[in-house]
Amino acid sequence: MRISTLTATDVAAYRTLMLEAYEQAPDAFTTTAAEREAEPDSWWVKRIGGAVGLATSFGAWQGSKLVGTVALEYSAKPKTRHSALVLGMYLQPEQRGKGFGLALLNAAIASASARPEVVALTLTLTEGNAPALGLYRSAGFVAWGTQPQAIRTSTGLKGKVHMSLALSKSHAPAA
Repeated sequence: MRISTLTATDVAAYRTLMLEAYEQAPDAFTTTAAEREAEPDSWWVKRIGGAVGLATSFGAWQGSKLVGTVALEYSAKPKTRHSALVLGMYLQPEQRGKGFGLALLNAAIASASARPEVVALTLTLTEGNAPALGLYRSAGFVAWGTQPQAIRTSTGLKGKVHMSLALSKSHAPAA
């Protein structure tokens, strides 16, 4: 297993994996596979981001195959740049339970922690996704509320659970 920051050179593997995610776990995402399939490569490159900028994505690799991913989205707004959003978490089913998910989250947490202005991470997950809830809790995230009827799924409307993680910082800059 290898965890790395994704770059534009990984766009084909990332796009393929995320389209699989939207198909295999449609209730986990607020976007459909059809919506994302229509996006040009430039959209995917922007989503991947880089070590600096407003997005950073991480990949879990088994050999040369991308088997999991998670992304961070940062705000450029002065009043919200202290918090980053964790999104696009997906791990192929056959790779679950092997430590990839926690390794991806730990990479995201470490990356966000390296940015002095970021003091918190937030995420949402679809209500009823017990494995994801357990994974996020194991990384230190705390649930603080549920938005009812937030997503329409094939089985009806479901809520989105909101979670956050306070990052350890010696001080919070006023930037």
